[in-house]
Amino acid sequence: MINAIIFDFGDVFINLDKPALEKSFRDLGLKEWYQDLDQLNKRFEVGKCSELEFIEGFQKYLPHASIHDIRKAWNSVLGKFPLHRLEFLQSLKGKYRLFLLSNTDEIHISHFEHREGMSFTRDFYNCFDKIYFSYEMGIRKPDVEVFKLLINKHELSPKRTLFIDDRKDNTDAAASLGLEVWHLQVGQEDVTDLFAKKIITL
Repeated sequence: MINAIIFDFGDVFINLDKPALEKSFRDLGLKEWYQDLDQLNKRFEVGKCSELEFIEGFQKYLPHASIHDIRKAWNSVLGKFPLHRLEFLQSLKGKYRLFLLSNTDEIHISHFEHREGMSFTRDFYNCFDKIYFSYEMGIRKPDVEVFKLLINKHELSPKRTLFIDDRKDNTDAAASLGLEVWHLQVGQEDVTDLFAKKIITL
């Protein structure tokens, strides 16, 4: 029986608008998404470069874009956080050990907290036993060491732990260690379908 659930954040709780991200940078003059920008993003997500270094990486291709312009474009990917997902999460508190595990960065988290406000953010964070953001951990999914860290630190039993993520490479990594997984299909499924999927029962 499942007694612990590890949740991803983006496209599980908060919607991600990837077309808006692409459009925002295209409007700033970025002609294509260069490979070094992907590497820059991964470094930023594990805290290996500062916010300024991250923004300057984009300014190499967008010399006329301000720090504000780039920060705003970067945050355009963050869509709505439907209230029904928070309410569902709150209904799980006390019934399961809950963890948040997200590949993210300080710009996105700061924007999320500011936009949603202190009350909503506190209610969300308070649902979890522990929150793990990649930029604070120095490691990101799908590295199996991420999952080993949670298993060992919180003495989780893999076969009694469910991991929910919208990326198959992440759920595959977790499954390789014996965790139960749900590869959530964005646009077709919602995290609130958890019990309807019969993955776990109340």
